[in-house]
Amino acid sequence: MLGLNHLLGEDTMKLSIRILSRLVAGLAAIGVATSALAVNISGAGATFPFPIYAKWSATYKGVSGNGLNYQSIGSGGGIKQIESKTVTFGATDMPLSVAELNRYGLIQFPTVIGGVVPVVNVRGVAPGQMVLDGQTLADIFIGKVSNWSDPAIKKLNPQLTLPNQAIVTVHRSDASGTVFIFTNYLTKVSPAWKDRVGNATAVDWPVGIGAKGNEGVAGNVAQTSGAIGFVEYAYAKQNRLAYTKMINRDGKTVSPVAAAFGASAAGATWDPANGFGTLLTDQPGAETWPISGATFILVYKQPQDPAATKEALKFFEWAYKNGDEMAASLDYVAFPQSVKQTFVTSWDQVQGWNGGH
Repeated sequence: MLGLNHLLGEDTMKLSIRILSRLVAGLAAIGVATSALAVNISGAGATFPFPIYAKWSATYKGVSGNGLNYQSIGSGGGIKQIESKTVTFGATDMPLSVAELNRYGLIQFPTVIGGVVPVVNVRGVAPGQMVLDGQTLADIFIGKVSNWSDPAIKKLNPQLTLPNQAIVTVHRSDASGTVFIFTNYLTKVSPAWKDRVGNATAVDWPVGIGAKGNEGVAGNVAQTSGAIGFVEYAYAKQNRLAYTKMINRDGKTVSPVAAAFGASAAGATWDPANGFGTLLTDQPGAETWPISGATFILVYKQPQDPAATKEALKFFEWAYKNGDEMAASLDYVAFPQSVKQTFVTSWDQVQGWNGGH
């Protein structure tokens, strides 16, 4: 049998090998170029929306190749990192004022609505069995109501057998938008809380133990008998914690479900003139969850890296268009499409956005 060299001729064989080598090198270069196009979008801040951002990110990477490097460090940390320009976007559950936005040259826009829920670790109490109202919740976290057998709790829960056990309150140790939403609500329903503690991302807690992030509060409540804390509802659900029902502003007992979080925004307006900074705590309506809130993204109008900011905005634009079902699966509430378009239109202030083109 004649060899391949003999059939093709030695020169032809050498030429074929050179062409094949160049083809392989070219394909490798294309692969390198394609991988170089993949972008890791950097952001940091609120733990409140981390479950949905993580879910969106995993799906988005599958369709775009771009990943999201999001540090769930609390709203206070997110604000600090965007102000120091160490991330492409910051995330906060406490909307910044127009004066603060203008000072740093930022815009902000909401992504989803969620609910903050009290969670308890009380023997024999299952999820949704205990009922609290705002005044009693404030009295617990201020230290006035300090035992699970207190008459104020018994009056709201005549069907429960509550133990003679000290209450251990668990709060956030970091600057947190979840704290802002929670304390904003308590300030509205309790004059004593308003006078003694107030409303901020970080407050001087009268009693209790601190834990970092929604994750830390959830973990501490789960491990501490007699504990009560507060977390974004997705953390209560994921950790199978016993959340409480609440009596809302209309005097109705409501459960923490997506429909109740959405009902809190039924009469809300989202005005670009105030940076869309609408608060949703203690809203009227028979079905509203009283400790609801939106979560926000912060980006620079004149970013250091316009291309990176554009990629971040493209991620959120994709999430607005494709992420509603994923949000609902974690009991977050998506905004109506018309409202989302108002948010997207505000991005025209960002250098390099150009409508995403």
